[in-house]
Amino acid sequence: MTDLKTPHSLPLSEAITISAQAISEVMEGRSLTEVLDQLDAHERPIVQSLTFDALRKWVRSHELIKQFVPKAPPPEVDHLLSVAIALFLQGNADGKGYAAHTIVDQAVHACDEYDQTMYAKGMVNAVLRKVSLTVQPPEDVKRYPPDPIPMFFPPWWRASLKRNYPKAWRDMLILQAQRAPFILRVNARQYTREQYQSILSQEGIASQAIEELAGIKLNSALLLSTPVPVSELPGFYSGAVSVQDTGAQLAAVLLDPQPGELVLDACAAPGGKTAHLLELADCEMVALELDGERLGKIGGNLDRLRLHSGLVNVVRGDASKATWWDGKLFDKILLDAPCSASGIVTRHPDIPFLRRETDILALQVRQRAILTQAWKMLNPEGLLLYVTCSVFPEEGEEQAIWFAAEHSNALRLVAPGQILPTETNDGFYYALFKKMGHEPTH
Repeated sequence: MTDLKTPHSLPLSEAITISAQAISEVMEGRSLTEVLDQLDAHERPIVQSLTFDALRKWVRSHELIKQFVPKAPPPEVDHLLSVAIALFLQGNADGKGYAAHTIVDQAVHACDEYDQTMYAKGMVNAVLRKVSLTVQPPEDVKRYPPDPIPMFFPPWWRASLKRNYPKAWRDMLILQAQRAPFILRVNARQYTREQYQSILSQEGIASQAIEELAGIKLNSALLLSTPVPVSELPGFYSGAVSVQDTGAQLAAVLLDPQPGELVLDACAAPGGKTAHLLELADCEMVALELDGERLGKIGGNLDRLRLHSGLVNVVRGDASKATWWDGKLFDKILLDAPCSASGIVTRHPDIPFLRRETDILALQVRQRAILTQAWKMLNPEGLLLYVTCSVFPEEGEEQAIWFAAEHSNALRLVAPGQILPTETNDGFYYALFKKMGHEPTH
């Protein structure tokens, strides 16, 4: 998910109110994606942008709230202030920021939009005026130094990264508090990358080819200099292109599907990797997903990309069990396992607020159950690609080592392993295994 620079289609006061309520839901444990999915099309762009920025600047905004509000305000007011303060912190660097007086005025109006914040108009007005002088002081006044890591990450999360990436952890967290790069995957069935770049250029949209990642050649990845709504991407609704991170594009390339092969995408929703596999080859595809709501997104993706055919079967089922399976062995299996999603925080800034340290062990158990079951469904000489969008070794290298030790017929092939987030890709883990005949029985 990427937040876009879009025309403001809602009054700012309404957008601040909705964003503050969205943050309240995140703090109660709800996925921000679910919350945003409930919004009307005209509401979502600005609400998503405001909410993302508020979460990314959480530490800095709460330093300021604490500075100017001696007693911690109720959550509803706290969340409204955090949205408004993020607007100050965003500034006018891209020429699209709001004037300080507008932010104050609209935040005060936002208090009127919700019964639980109506009483706080005076306080919000006073606090934001002080904040504006602190973060946007006159030229002759020294500026407040920004926190190098403005986003909230739980102490256990920071400790894990410090332990595993002692030289890189701080840069990783600073990077993950930025806006995500806007990456496209060109549908190879419709255009070459060069052809689509030319079409973009004609529309005045600048792009840059991303040739490779982790030593793996990529033929379809494009970085847009400035994000745009998908409605402005030429041919988007007829399947010419998809929005997909560079790191995620490695999956189909590494698995290298061939015509006629039977391929399983074991945890397929929302269907981006399923579609990429089908763009690369006329393989027979089973897209498996347990979540009924997310299952529909696979079909929607395949419809838009014009990839539905008699060779594609979208199935609801649990990848850790065989109840859905017809017994036919797969030639290749993509296992993009459920994980902490700690590598894709730039696209989902609610993740550090939702995860608990205990989640990692539970996810590790789930990943092992799915790996064990998937291996039973793979043909001898077949390939299994294990993927997570995590930067925690417990979900990556530790799992690959465990799997190889548990399965004597698993030959580990060359794959990137842990990919850390950069300015052009999210964090992912990749391990590739070849099944060397049947596993000996004990």
